[in-house]
Amino acid sequence: MSLRSWIHRLTAPQTVNSALVRGMGEVKLLCLVNHGLKMGKGKIAAQVGHAAVKAALNAAEHHPNQMQAWLSSGQRKVVVKAQDAEEIEKLLAAAKRKGLPTCTVHDAGRTQIPAGSLTVGAVGPGSSEEIDELTGHLKLL
Repeated sequence: MSLRSWIHRLTAPQTVNSALVRGMGEVKLLCLVNHGLKMGKGKIAAQVGHAAVKAALNAAEHHPNQMQAWLSSGQRKVVVKAQDAEEIEKLLAAAKRKGLPTCTVHDAGRTQIPAGSLTVGAVGPGSSEEIDELTGHLKLL
């Protein structure tokens, strides 16, 4: 299978049980940006891109129902500011306790910030309501 076919198969909306989508309510992917690192706009964009891809691949493998609901409902993504890595880690731990998919992105250290720095944490795709319970207090980036 070619890379193009694989990407299309992964991202093309599929027929989903409408009861499943209704039962989940709104679905989204939330990216928590480590605002304490003072990354430039381009760096933030790249790190959020890494997080979105990693979260989608993780959800496709481990949370297929949530992934399908997200794909068939417009793939909503929201990016918010977290104060620092500690806040991201606390929020991701709370999300895991709720059974929400999570992932992290750590920088390679080739440009603006030290290697291994936690740049972005992602929650979802999952229930917007459950994600908002944990992160509704954070400001949009």
